Amino acid sequence: MNQWIATLLLSLATSSLLAATPSDTNLSAKERNVTVPTQQELAKQQQELEKKRRYEQKRNATIRELRNNIALSDKELERDSIWTKKYSSYLTYIAVKKDLVHLQEKIDKLTKSGESIEDSDTIDSLLAKKKLLTDQIELLKGHGKTPFASLLQPEEIEEYPKIENPIEIFSGLSFIKRMHEMYASYVNREDEMRTLIVHLRNKVKNYEKLSQLDALKSPEEQQAYRAAKKQLKKFERTLETLELTDELYKKRIEAIEVEINKDIETQLVELANIVTVIVVLLIIFFLAKLVARKYLVDNERFYMINKVINFINFLLIFFVLLFAYIDNASYIVTVLGFASAGIAIAMKDWFMSILGWMVIVLGGSIHTGDRVRVDKDGMLYVGDVLDISLLRITILEDITLTTYKHNRRAGRIIFIPNNYVFTSMIANYSHASLKTVWDGIDITITFDSNHKKALHIAKEITRKYSKGYTDITRKQLNKLRNQYNLKNTNVEPRIFSFIEPNGVQISSWYLTNAYATLTLRSTISTEILDAFLAESDITIAYPTQKLYLSNSDKDLHMGEVETL
Repeated sequence: MNQWIATLLLSLATSSLLAATPSDTNLSAKERNVTVPTQQELAKQQQELEKKRRYEQKRNATIRELRNNIALSDKELERDSIWTKKYSSYLTYIAVKKDLVHLQEKIDKLTKSGESIEDSDTIDSLLAKKKLLTDQIELLKGHGKTPFASLLQPEEIEEYPKIENPIEIFSGLSFIKRMHEMYASYVNREDEMRTLIVHLRNKVKNYEKLSQLDALKSPEEQQAYRAAKKQLKKFERTLETLELTDELYKKRIEAIEVEINKDIETQLVELANIVTVIVVLLIIFFLAKLVARKYLVDNERFYMINKVINFINFLLIFFVLLFAYIDNASYIVTVLGFASAGIAIAMKDWFMSILGWMVIVLGGSIHTGDRVRVDKDGMLYVGDVLDISLLRITILEDITLTTYKHNRRAGRIIFIPNNYVFTSMIANYSHASLKTVWDGIDITITFDSNHKKALHIAKEITRKYSKGYTDITRKQLNKLRNQYNLKNTNVEPRIFSFIEPNGVQISSWYLTNAYATLTLRSTISTEILDAFLAESDITIAYPTQKLYLSNSDKDLHMGEVETL
């Protein structure tokens, strides 16, 4: 390259010498006043040209790099950002507003100049364009002087919830989480603005370097440079506002969070106290159950005491919770007083069942394990009491005489509402430690039978098989004398005779197990039947007919019907 430049300079010098006129060749160098460059001067010129060439190359490379950097900054700024969109709308608003001003000036000028047809058409066209621009300004009205007003304003914090019970603790924690999310969203906007400002500063810095290199010659680049500086200034002022608002917003959130945490702490302390009281109540009632189990031998009594303890325990815990979280107890009492009438009507059966449960438990008329009979609307149920809850009595239907004569089925679980003790007939076959009931067997013999002998046989048989139950009942009735006014305590079997249309009816009554009446009834019935059949002067009567035949007219006539 250096040799090529030297050769070029030498050829230029030679050409200048050869271009001289013939007369000039005869003149001396001094007379011609031509300075012939020396080799050293040629080398120096060569160095200057090389230096200039390298400078131009470096300058051009720098300019290309700066413009590439500007293009990269523009690419980053053109990313999907709410800030750049708002600013773009703001610039559009400014441009449309300027166009509208210029348009109005043209309209005013044409209006003053004359009223030719051509001017009228032009004015109409300009007025139509003015309407379009006015509509655009109305749409962009919110992006005028304060394009970032909606973004600078953080999301409004609602009135924070008052924590007045443990359940609202979750609402408080959820509200704190929501506030942190709102603050994080605002911080993200602030970070996004910082990122845009970094790109804008780089863009402006690159434009400044281009200006120093005297590379901003095109009007487009100069306009872009001025627009970038204006946008940077706008964004920097916006960032200052964001940082100030961020600080205030953060302090407000922290203050609200402190208040909510204070309320949560208060509720946790109160909850701990309530839990302590409930645990103490549970321990006390558990010890009461242990004492009842130890000193009450009768399982039925223990069951009832256990039910009462559970109910009182539940009631106390309910009132502890009720008065712990009701600020104005008199207010709730007043409300309940006004609502009691409607509640009593709407939930009559429910309240009556609770009242019936109290009557059953406190009165002791029915206990678990008792055999009871319920008569309601023609339906009969006999069974053993499995449970007495707050609303109903649960009984297991057993095979009894009622089952045999009426229902023809057994084994069902029957639920009897407690309010039936006020409206229906409930019979207890095993009340107050009595486990026996009277049962009777009726057998009819003919009129000509030895009814006295039949009475004696029936009495001996019933006495033989019911002796154990008779002795048990006698002891139980003696215990009940202190509780009830007992007039007749005769427990021996009772035998009666009655005249019926078809004979003499022997009615045998005896005491039997309330839970197994059919078993003893079957045994005594078969024994009496066998004993009567073994006697020749005792005939069991049953409906019969006698036919009288008359041969007088060779006709068969139905005679009088006798029932034996």
